[in-house]
Amino acid sequence: MASPPVIVPFYPRRAMMYTMQFWKPHALAKPHEGQLDLRPGDKVKATVELPGVEEGTEGKVILANGFNWQRYRIRFVDGQELGDLDHRHLAPIGRAAKRLAKAARTAR
Repeated sequence: MASPPVIVPFYPRRAMMYTMQFWKPHALAKPHEGQLDLRPGDKVKATVELPGVEEGTEGKVILANGFNWQRYRIRFVDGQELGDLDHRHLAPIGRAAKRLAKAARTAR
């Protein structure tokens, strides 16, 4: 006589969130004048017209990258996603602007 089938419970995959590690800047890397220190999740707005994005459009930092040249990948509210943007293209808003202003005050 055959043994009854084994029933294995099925648990659907759950979305997992991982923390992202922030790296300390290299000792020889000098920040550019006006360089922004944004983090993933910070909110920004476009200060110039970009391909497919009008000036003043808000977005969120999805990637902060760079060794000597800090650049960011931004997902804008209109659905566009652009990379290689820096302080010439972006201005922080909301909590990011407050955090950067506080950091500038304490650096003096």
